[in-house]
Amino acid sequence: MKFSTPLSLLTFLFLAACGSPDIEPTTETVEVTDPNPAAEGFDEAGSDPEAIAIADSVMVRHGGRQAYDAARYFKWDFFGARQLTWDKRDDRVRIEVPQDSMVYLLDYSDPDRLTGAVQKNGAEMTDPDSLKIYLQSANSMFINDSYWLLQPFKLKDSGVTLKYVGQETDPRQSRPSEVIDLTFTDVGDTPGNRYRLFVDQENYRINTWQFYRNAADTTAALETPFNGYRDYEGLLLSGDRGGRFQLSNIVVTDTLPETVFTEF
Repeated sequence: MKFSTPLSLLTFLFLAACGSPDIEPTTETVEVTDPNPAAEGFDEAGSDPEAIAIADSVMVRHGGRQAYDAARYFKWDFFGARQLTWDKRDDRVRIEVPQDSMVYLLDYSDPDRLTGAVQKNGAEMTDPDSLKIYLQSANSMFINDSYWLLQPFKLKDSGVTLKYVGQETDPRQSRPSEVIDLTFTDVGDTPGNRYRLFVDQENYRINTWQFYRNAADTTAALETPFNGYRDYEGLLLSGDRGGRFQLSNIVVTDTLPETVFTEF
């Protein structure tokens, strides 16, 4: 089993002790130049060290933690159905759904309360109950759509448990892969899901992901490749997930007008 840096010395020695064919026992210190600390609430105790090491390698090979932390604005079209703009630094989101004549402005800056504004058919919503319902709907859109775009950078998020499955051939691209499973506790809209990632053994890109509606399911409800990788300001992102699953017009930038998040 091969892992690219960053690896902690403890993890490195653990893998060597397990008899991995590609790693010889060593006492050499591994220098971590771009550490990838887990989010608060990540289930480190319940996760496999091998899977954590793979997750760290995925972060490195998709641009690294420093580049991801430095990136501020993300823009993308989700399956041609809606356009999203995320201010990662200030926790604000704009979502436009042209076919429904809807515009959502979400503000996550208050950790205890989702606030924002909604425009429907050119008129701003003022009824508090309706506004709350529409903001929650937009929140679900953002959770889903951002995960499709940024999954490689979210493997050690709060509530995530990582398990190492083994070495298999990727089902979509026939590449030797390290396989890890992600399960979730008390996060997102559907914490009962399970995701399986096939991570290329050579370049540590995600080759394919499988979606299981329930963690105990043995058959995936959805399977898509990760194709169309491109460099966006130092981050390697995949836009082509096969067929209709297209993330297009992807932009990563550090400058956008303030009005994007304040005006319809």
